[in-house]
Amino acid sequence: MTAYFEEFISKYKKILETELATAIDKLEAPLTLKDAMAYSLKAGGKRIRPLLLFAAIDAFGEKPETGLQTAIALEMVHTYSLIHDDLPSMDDDDLRRGKPTNHKVFGEAMAILAGDGLLTYSFQLIANDPYLDSDKKIRLLHLLSKSAGPEGMVGGQVADIQAENRNLKIADLEYIHNHKTGRLLTFSVMAGAIIGGATELELTLLEKFSGHLGLAFQISDDILDVEGDEGIIGKPIGSDNGKLKCTYPSLLSLEGAKTHLSSHIEEAKHCLAQTNLKTDLLENLTELVAGRDR
Repeated sequence: MTAYFEEFISKYKKILETELATAIDKLEAPLTLKDAMAYSLKAGGKRIRPLLLFAAIDAFGEKPETGLQTAIALEMVHTYSLIHDDLPSMDDDDLRRGKPTNHKVFGEAMAILAGDGLLTYSFQLIANDPYLDSDKKIRLLHLLSKSAGPEGMVGGQVADIQAENRNLKIADLEYIHNHKTGRLLTFSVMAGAIIGGATELELTLLEKFSGHLGLAFQISDDILDVEGDEGIIGKPIGSDNGKLKCTYPSLLSLEGAKTHLSSHIEEAKHCLAQTNLKTDLLENLTELVAGRDR
């Protein structure tokens, strides 16, 4: 990774963390609700989705800061999904990023409401963004609602639940992850492209790029569940197998999953090369996904 890329990550993660806290602080809402929302937002994480958004804007020669409100909204939607995913009625997880999950700290009812609050607040943030025109706001709101809703992440979550303790084909598994994980990663890149003023051809290529990246991200996650460091990833190793979930290593073997990961990474890079944009940051983030340890 280049010094420029490391500086980019450090700078925009710091900006994002500050603005996430500010967004919660200024809410006129019950203190316990704000505390529960802030708890999961402050749990850290890779912030890969906002960084992809900032990098996509940079590819068009625009200032990443123009996408700050959308990046905050995106991270709130992602965090809401994690809170709900950890609930006893879903994956029933006790730890997230090495800390007790939201419902373990605030109770199940407050965790549900914290997730609801983060989801709905995200749309308010984009709608009130003073730096985007109405056309871009409408496009972003439409794309985010579709990416996070029944045609995207929620639909993927349903398919994931229904697939437990079943033998799946690779196409079934890719459907789940294209929706559950991939749609929000695709939004990250496409939102940056919309804010940056992309042409239709550029949007098409970046959508293909993000599709490959989304699957690579999930395959990497499945591999980490087999051979990751529990102290680094912040959850028990082998938790997917314990929940009878179908994964890439269980279908393809661990080595087969790694080959599949490399293939999607190469395809993602190929799509970027065709855009003729300044994609060095996006390329570095792609490498980060390929070699991540958490």
